[in-house]
Amino acid sequence: MRLPTYFISHGGGPWPYMDDLRARMHILEASLVDIPRQLPQEPKALLMISAHWEETDFRVMSNPQPPMVYDYGGFPAHTYKVSYPAPGSPVLAERVMALLTAAGLPTQADANRGFDHGTFAPLAVMYPEAQMPVVQVSLKTGLDPEQHLALGRALAPLRDEGVLIIGSGLSYHNLRYFGPQAKEPSSQFDHWLQQTLLESTPEDRVEHLINWAKAPAARIAHPREDHLLPLMVAVGAAQNEAGACVYHEENMFGGVVASSFRFGAIK
Repeated sequence: MRLPTYFISHGGGPWPYMDDLRARMHILEASLVDIPRQLPQEPKALLMISAHWEETDFRVMSNPQPPMVYDYGGFPAHTYKVSYPAPGSPVLAERVMALLTAAGLPTQADANRGFDHGTFAPLAVMYPEAQMPVVQVSLKTGLDPEQHLALGRALAPLRDEGVLIIGSGLSYHNLRYFGPQAKEPSSQFDHWLQQTLLESTPEDRVEHLINWAKAPAARIAHPREDHLLPLMVAVGAAQNEAGACVYHEENMFGGVVASSFRFGAIK
């Protein structure tokens, strides 16, 4: 049975491991907890495309026991010792590289890469027992939307093989423009996202995403588009299928309007 794909807003840093921050992200937490309940079957594995890993080509995590990457600063000491002990899957990594190679996308295995917080933070909420094999795929430097839509198209067969594809970023990501001042630009950009992802035809949706920088408040919402590009992968892997908003919040981080989306049927 074909699984849907997701683009999730993954929250701030190691928030599931901090009681005060986790309490402020209860809406996001509830949405993440609900994703496994939405699926037509339990996945055999998870394929994560995180905003926090970029390489010159599409790298694929191949370590059977991935380490941790604490890619944040200024958080409590205990958050640099947390562990998300999900297994990797060299078999899935090989399958991913075969699909990318067949699609003409340069790729290679990375046996050293570990889970960054774009992966382990949301998964600590979605699958707290860490029982599901997890493989990450990097973004490609240059952050070209068409290349990441192509990545999604190449990965699409995995949906029929029991692999849940998740793009993990943030629908609004401007670290210098949070709080109340972010309300208006994040609202404008989120409105564009909702229209583009939920109301456009598949052809128009792709065209709008390729030209995302023309959207209202686009470069305020994403001065650098690393947190938006995982969306392109999720859409590319379900390019002709309908979208749905699975998380929406009006006051994340004290003023940010943020959303997450699902693509494809859940029957």
